Amino acid sequence: MSTTLQMTAFGLTLLSTLFLLLATCTDCWMVNADDSLEVSHKCRGLWRECVTNMQDGVRTCDQYDSILADHSVKIVVTRILMITADLLAGLALATLVLGLDCIKFLKEDPCVKLKMCYGAGVILSIGSILGLVGSVWYAVDVYMERAMLVSHNIFLGVHYDFGWSCWLGMAGSTGCLVASVLLTCCLY
Repeated sequence: MSTTLQMTAFGLTLLSTLFLLLATCTDCWMVNADDSLEVSHKCRGLWRECVTNMQDGVRTCDQYDSILADHSVKIVVTRILMITADLLAGLALATLVLGLDCIKFLKEDPCVKLKMCYGAGVILSIGSILGLVGSVWYAVDVYMERAMLVSHNIFLGVHYDFGWSCWLGMAGSTGCLVASVLLTCCLY
């Protein structure tokens, strides 16, 4: 039973860590949601903003000026939280790999291996909470921005909804949280 839980947690941790990394690196955290006939598809991310022409498929991206430039709080906080979540999920994944029963590292001391799995679960839970806070923070800010414009009857021609990168960040963080529960509550 222990090996099955470990392998399930490992698979979920690996997939969730990949989701978190992809969410951090990709550039579609906000996508235009205009109901009229669009000739372009606009995405905003943490690092750049891209526009894709729907007729010929040409994609143009504008990098944000600098990492240290004046950005909105939404972008800066989400960057910090997602990068920290990525690093913690990677550390937890490495610790979990060393703590798996099927790995010959420290094979003679199963108590240490169990503690490594438990430690990976704790690290993963912290990373998952940071990733969830970052993703939900960004999504709530997008929603509040849109709600403010609607409440003031302001229509600028384009409004944004949550993009697939934002959903990917939420899914990766949730997967890390489930894996941490498996490692800390069910395994120990």
